[in-house]
Amino acid sequence: MLGLELRRLREAAGISAETAGETIRASPAKISRMERGRVSFKLRDVDDLLALYGLTDPADRAPLMEVAREANSPGWWQKYSDLLPNWFQMHLGLEGAAARLRTYQVQFVPGLLQTADYARAVVLLEHVDAADEELQRRVDFRIERQRLLDQEEPPMLWAVVDEAALARPLGSAAVMRRQLEHLVEAAERPNVTLQVIPFRRGGHAAAGGPFTVIRFDEPELADVVYLEQLTSALYLDKPADVARYSQVMDRLCQTADPWQDTPDTLRRIARELDR
Repeated sequence: MLGLELRRLREAAGISAETAGETIRASPAKISRMERGRVSFKLRDVDDLLALYGLTDPADRAPLMEVAREANSPGWWQKYSDLLPNWFQMHLGLEGAAARLRTYQVQFVPGLLQTADYARAVVLLEHVDAADEELQRRVDFRIERQRLLDQEEPPMLWAVVDEAALARPLGSAAVMRRQLEHLVEAAERPNVTLQVIPFRRGGHAAAGGPFTVIRFDEPELADVVYLEQLTSALYLDKPADVARYSQVMDRLCQTADPWQDTPDTLRRIARELDR
C-alpha cells in the first residue's frame, strides 16, 4: 500500500521514475520495485521522495512515515530466517497480506493444510541429514504458518490437489491416513475450498507443475503468481501472465471433482492405503 501511494504521488507530481531514482541515489528499476512493494523501504528514501513529490505538510507525511516503519517490521517468520531462503520469505509476506489464495499442487498436500507428521516426512525428503532440533524447527515453522487460516479475517484458500499427491505415501500409512482425515476436516472450514483431480481425468491444463495465484483486497494491487522451483522462485505480476495462470486455475477447478465430493474422495483414498 505504501508503494502504491508513492506511485500515486509521483505521477500526480509529474515526476519520472528516473528523476525519483536520482533523488535517492537509486535506479528507476528500484523505484518500480518500491512502488510494487517488492523491496524494503529506507525511511530516509521515503522522506526524500515525499519531499520531492511536494508532500511537505508534517500532518500529511506522518501517516506515510509510520506505514514505512510498519512495512519494515520483522515478520513472524523472522525467528526461522536462518532456515528460510529470502525468496520464500517474500512469499510469506504476500501470503500474509492476501485476501484469496488459489493453489494447485501435484506432489504434496498444500503447506497450509499439512499435519505435523506429514510435514516432517516432507522436510526429511530434502533435509535427511539435518539434526533433530533443526527438523523440529522446520516442522514448527510449517505449523505456525497455518495460523494464517485461523486469524480473525483469514484469507480464502482454494486448493486444487492432484490425486497423485494424496495417493503417494509419505511417512507411514498412519501418517497418511491422519493427513487425509485432516483434509476432510479442513474442507469443512468456511474459508477453505478443496478439490481433487482424480486419476481418471487423465491429463489436464497444469501439466507444467504447481503454482499459486495470490489476490489482495485492494483493487489497485495486482495479483501475483508464485512459482516455486528447487532453489528459487518466480513472482509474476504482469497482467498477461496472471491472466494466463488464472485461466489455467479456472480450468483446473472445472476438471477436478466438485468440492462437495471431496470428503468422499479423501475417504476412498484412505481406504486404499491398506490395500
